[in-house]
Amino acid sequence: MPEHTTTLRSPADLGLVIQQARLARGLSQVELAAQLDISQRSISEIESGKPTIYARRIFELMRATGVELSAEWSDAR
Repeated sequence: MPEHTTTLRSPADLGLVIQQARLARGLSQVELAAQLDISQRSISEIESGKPTIYARRIFELMRATGVELSAEWSDAR
């Protein structure tokens, strides 16, 4: 059962959820990046909510169409 639930309204919301879920699992950015075969910088940019044109458009489309995105995660390691 999820311990945390939130509604995502922006790239920054998504980044914060990813960061909290990563920390809840005891992972560093470097460890997560290695698991995904991407750079630590990419993890950092995502977690900081660095907006991309694509991400901004997705959230604009969701707002315009009334779509709500939510996230659930637990502290289980």
